[in-house]
Amino acid sequence: MEGEVKMNILKKIVSAVRGGASELGELIVDSNGTRIFEQEIRDAENYLRKAKHDLTDVMAKQMQSSRQVESTRQEIRQHESYAVKALKQNDEALALEVAEKVSTFEADLEEQEAVLAAFTDHVTRLKTLVKKTERQLADYERQLSMVKTTESVQKASASISDNYASTSSRILSAKDSLDRIKKRQQETYDRMEAAEALEKEEQGDLDERLEDAGITPQPKSAQDVLDRIKREQA
Repeated sequence: MEGEVKMNILKKIVSAVRGGASELGELIVDSNGTRIFEQEIRDAENYLRKAKHDLTDVMAKQMQSSRQVESTRQEIRQHESYAVKALKQNDEALALEVAEKVSTFEADLEEQEAVLAAFTDHVTRLKTLVKKTERQLADYERQLSMVKTTESVQKASASISDNYASTSSRILSAKDSLDRIKKRQQETYDRMEAAEALEKEEQGDLDERLEDAGITPQPKSAQDVLDRIKREQA
Protein backbone atom coordinates (compact mmCIF):
# COMPACT_ATOMS: atom_id res chain seq x y z
CA MET A 1 0.00 0.00 0.00
CA GLU A 2 2.74 2.39 0.98
CA GLY A 3 4.58 1.50 -2.21
CA GLU A 4 1.53 2.31 -4.32
CA VAL A 5 1.14 5.68 -2.58
CA LYS A 6 4.79 6.51 -3.27
CA MET A 7 4.36 5.44 -6.88
CA ASN A 8 1.29 7.67 -7.30
CA ILE A 9 3.15 10.60 -5.77
CA LEU A 10 6.09 9.94 -8.09
CA LYS A 11 3.77 9.87 -11.11
CA LYS A 12 2.24 13.18 -10.07
CA ILE A 13 5.67 14.74 -9.68
CA VAL A 14 6.72 13.49 -13.12
CA SER A 15 3.49 14.81 -14.63
CA ALA A 16 4.00 18.17 -12.94
CA VAL A 17 7.58 18.36 -14.20
CA ARG A 18 6.46 17.47 -17.70
CA GLY A 19 3.69 20.03 -17.54
CA GLY A 20 6.13 22.67 -16.34
CA ALA A 21 8.56 21.75 -19.09
CA SER A 22 5.76 21.99 -21.64
CA GLU A 23 4.76 25.43 -20.38
CA LEU A 24 8.38 26.53 -20.41
CA GLY A 25 8.74 25.27 -23.95
CA GLU A 26 5.62 27.14 -24.98
CA LEU A 27 6.94 30.32 -23.39
CA ILE A 28 10.22 29.97 -25.26
CA VAL A 29 8.43 29.31 -28.54
CA ASP A 30 5.98 32.19 -27.98
CA SER A 31 8.78 34.60 -27.12
CA ASN A 32 10.31 33.86 -30.51
CA GLY A 33 6.98 33.23 -32.23
CA THR A 34 7.18 36.14 -34.65
CA ARG A 35 10.71 35.30 -35.75
CA ILE A 36 9.87 31.61 -36.15
CA PHE A 37 6.70 32.41 -38.08
CA GLU A 38 8.61 34.74 -40.41
CA GLN A 39 11.16 32.00 -41.09
CA GLU A 40 8.38 29.50 -41.77
CA ILE A 41 6.81 31.90 -44.26
CA ARG A 42 10.17 32.44 -46.00
CA ASP A 43 10.69 28.68 -46.22
CA ALA A 44 7.19 28.23 -47.63
CA GLU A 45 7.82 30.96 -50.21
CA ASN A 46 11.01 29.19 -51.29
CA TYR A 47 9.14 25.90 -51.63
CA LEU A 48 6.41 27.67 -53.58
CA ARG A 49 8.93 29.17 -56.03
CA LYS A 50 10.44 25.73 -56.57
CA ALA A 51 6.96 24.24 -57.05
CA LYS A 52 6.19 26.86 -59.70
CA HIS A 53 9.47 26.07 -61.46
CA ASP A 54 8.64 22.37 -61.41
CA LEU A 55 5.15 23.16 -62.66
CA THR A 56 6.56 24.96 -65.69
CA ASP A 57 8.66 21.88 -66.47
CA VAL A 58 5.61 19.62 -66.29
CA MET A 59 3.58 22.05 -68.43
CA ALA A 60 6.39 22.08 -71.02
CA LYS A 61 6.30 18.28 -71.15
CA GLN A 62 2.52 18.43 -71.42
CA MET A 63 2.81 20.70 -74.47
CA GLN A 64 5.40 18.40 -76.03
CA SER A 65 3.14 15.41 -75.43
CA SER A 66 0.19 17.29 -76.94
CA ARG A 67 2.20 18.08 -80.09
CA GLN A 68 3.27 14.44 -80.34
CA VAL A 69 -0.36 13.29 -80.08
CA GLU A 70 -1.43 15.73 -82.78
CA SER A 71 1.48 14.64 -85.02
CA THR A 72 0.47 10.96 -84.66
CA ARG A 73 -3.14 11.81 -85.43
CA GLN A 74 -2.01 13.57 -88.60
CA GLU A 75 0.02 10.50 -89.57
CA ILE A 76 -3.05 8.32 -89.07
CA ARG A 77 -5.24 10.61 -91.20
CA GLN A 78 -2.60 10.79 -93.90
CA HIS A 79 -2.04 7.01 -94.09
CA GLU A 80 -5.78 6.35 -94.04
CA SER A 81 -6.00 8.54 -97.13
CA TYR A 82 -3.17 6.46 -98.68
CA ALA A 83 -5.14 3.26 -97.98
CA VAL A 84 -8.21 4.75 -99.63
CA LYS A 85 -6.21 5.64 -102.72
CA ALA A 86 -4.72 2.11 -102.86
CA LEU A 87 -8.20 0.61 -102.65
CA LYS A 88 -9.37 2.88 -105.46
CA GLN A 89 -6.49 1.47 -107.54
CA ASN A 90 -7.59 -2.07 -106.56
CA ASP A 91 -4.25 -2.63 -104.84
CA GLU A 92 -5.49 -4.66 -101.89
CA ALA A 93 -1.98 -5.70 -100.79
CA LEU A 94 -0.74 -2.11 -100.65
CA ALA A 95 -3.88 -1.01 -98.81
CA LEU A 96 -3.36 -3.78 -96.26
CA GLU A 97 0.25 -2.73 -95.72
CA VAL A 98 -0.83 0.85 -95.17
CA ALA A 99 -3.53 -0.37 -92.77
CA GLU A 100 -0.89 -2.17 -90.74
CA LYS A 101 1.03 1.11 -90.53
CA VAL A 102 -2.13 2.87 -89.38
CA SER A 103 -2.60 0.16 -86.74
CA THR A 104 0.90 0.84 -85.42
CA PHE A 105 0.20 4.60 -85.30
CA GLU A 106 -3.06 3.98 -83.45
CA ALA A 107 -1.28 1.87 -80.83
CA ASP A 108 1.30 4.64 -80.40
CA LEU A 109 -1.49 7.20 -80.21
CA GLU A 110 -3.20 5.30 -77.43
CA GLU A 111 -0.02 5.34 -75.35
CA GLN A 112 0.67 8.98 -76.14
CA GLU A 113 -2.87 10.02 -75.18
CA ALA A 114 -2.49 8.19 -71.87
CA VAL A 115 0.75 10.06 -71.21
CA LEU A 116 -0.89 13.37 -72.18
CA ALA A 117 -3.83 12.67 -69.88
CA ALA A 118 -1.41 11.95 -67.01
CA PHE A 119 0.48 15.20 -67.65
CA THR A 120 -2.79 17.17 -67.90
CA ASP A 121 -4.11 15.72 -64.65
CA HIS A 122 -0.81 16.40 -62.90
CA VAL A 123 -0.71 20.01 -64.14
CA THR A 124 -4.28 20.59 -62.96
CA ARG A 125 -3.52 19.24 -59.48
CA LEU A 126 -0.28 21.23 -59.23
CA LYS A 127 -2.01 24.47 -60.27
CA THR A 128 -4.69 23.92 -57.65
CA LEU A 129 -2.06 23.23 -55.00
CA VAL A 130 -0.02 26.31 -55.97
CA LYS A 131 -3.09 28.59 -55.78
CA LYS A 132 -4.09 27.12 -52.42
CA THR A 133 -0.57 27.63 -51.07
CA GLU A 134 -0.50 31.22 -52.33
CA ARG A 135 -3.79 31.97 -50.54
CA GLN A 136 -2.49 30.40 -47.33
CA LEU A 137 0.75 32.38 -47.51
CA ALA A 138 -1.16 35.60 -48.10
CA ASP A 139 -3.33 34.83 -45.07
CA TYR A 140 -0.28 34.00 -42.93
CA GLU A 141 1.43 37.22 -43.97
CA ARG A 142 -1.67 39.21 -43.01
CA GLN A 143 -1.79 37.48 -39.64
CA LEU A 144 1.91 38.08 -39.10
CA SER A 145 1.51 41.76 -39.93
CA MET A 146 -1.35 42.12 -37.45
CA VAL A 147 0.58 40.25 -34.75
CA LYS A 148 3.68 42.42 -35.25
CA THR A 149 1.61 45.61 -35.23
CA THR A 150 -0.25 44.54 -32.09
CA GLU A 151 3.03 43.58 -30.44
CA SER A 152 4.54 46.99 -31.26
CA VAL A 153 1.50 48.83 -29.90
CA GLN A 154 1.51 46.75 -26.72
CA LYS A 155 5.22 47.34 -26.20
CA ALA A 156 4.71 51.07 -26.70
CA SER A 157 1.80 51.06 -24.26
CA ALA A 158 3.78 49.07 -21.71
CA SER A 159 6.73 51.43 -22.10
CA ILE A 160 4.52 54.44 -21.51
CA SER A 161 2.98 52.79 -18.44
CA ASP A 162 6.36 51.77 -17.04
CA ASN A 163 7.91 55.17 -17.58
CA TYR A 164 4.89 57.26 -16.58
CA ALA A 165 5.74 57.37 -12.90
CA SER A 166 9.33 58.39 -13.52
CA THR A 167 8.54 60.88 -16.24
CA SER A 168 5.32 62.37 -14.88
CA SER A 169 7.20 64.85 -12.68
CA ARG A 170 9.34 65.95 -15.63
CA ILE A 171 6.25 66.28 -17.79
CA LEU A 172 4.50 68.39 -15.17
CA SER A 173 7.61 70.54 -14.75
CA ALA A 174 7.83 71.05 -18.51
CA LYS A 175 4.12 71.94 -18.64
CA ASP A 176 4.54 74.48 -15.85
CA SER A 177 7.48 76.00 -17.72
CA LEU A 178 5.40 76.19 -20.90
CA ASP A 179 2.55 77.88 -19.02
CA ARG A 180 4.99 80.48 -17.61
CA ILE A 181 6.34 81.21 -21.08
CA LYS A 182 2.82 81.66 -22.45
CA LYS A 183 1.97 83.95 -19.54
CA ARG A 184 5.05 86.14 -20.17
CA GLN A 185 4.21 86.33 -23.86
CA GLN A 186 0.66 87.42 -23.09
CA GLU A 187 1.95 90.07 -20.70
CA THR A 188 4.23 91.40 -23.46
CA TYR A 189 1.27 91.59 -25.86
CA ASP A 190 -0.79 93.41 -23.21
CA ARG A 191 1.96 96.02 -22.66
CA MET A 192 2.28 96.60 -26.40
CA GLU A 193 -1.48 97.08 -26.76
CA ALA A 194 -1.54 99.43 -23.76
CA ALA A 195 1.29 101.55 -25.24
CA GLU A 196 -0.52 101.77 -28.59
CA ALA A 197 -3.76 102.81 -26.86
CA LEU A 198 -1.97 105.48 -24.83
CA GLU A 199 -0.23 106.82 -27.93
CA LYS A 200 -3.54 107.09 -29.78
CA GLU A 201 -5.13 108.80 -26.80
CA GLU A 202 -2.31 111.37 -26.49
CA GLN A 203 -2.34 112.02 -30.24
CA GLY A 204 -6.11 112.60 -30.07
CA ASP A 205 -5.76 115.16 -27.26
CA LEU A 206 -3.07 117.04 -29.21
CA ASP A 207 -5.16 117.20 -32.36
CA GLU A 208 -8.08 118.53 -30.36
CA ARG A 209 -5.99 121.31 -28.72
CA LEU A 210 -4.51 122.34 -32.08
CA GLU A 211 -7.97 122.54 -33.58
CA ASP A 212 -9.27 124.67 -30.69
CA ALA A 213 -6.33 127.06 -31.13
CA GLY A 214 -7.14 127.43 -34.81
CA ILE A 215 -3.75 126.06 -35.82
CA THR A 216 -5.03 123.08 -37.76
CA PRO A 217 -7.47 123.57 -40.64
CA GLN A 218 -11.13 123.49 -39.62
CA PRO A 219 -13.44 121.15 -41.50
CA LYS A 220 -15.55 123.05 -44.01
CA SER A 221 -19.30 122.92 -43.87
CA ALA A 222 -21.60 122.57 -46.85
CA GLN A 223 -22.42 126.27 -46.61
CA ASP A 224 -18.73 127.17 -46.82
CA VAL A 225 -18.38 125.06 -49.99
CA LEU A 226 -21.47 126.67 -51.54
CA ASP A 227 -20.21 130.20 -50.72
CA ARG A 228 -16.88 129.42 -52.37
CA ILE A 229 -18.63 128.18 -55.53
CA LYS A 230 -20.69 131.39 -55.67
CA ARG A 231 -17.57 133.54 -55.40
CA GLU A 232 -15.94 131.65 -58.23
CA GLN A 233 -18.98 132.20 -60.45
CA ALA A 234 -19.14 135.99 -59.77
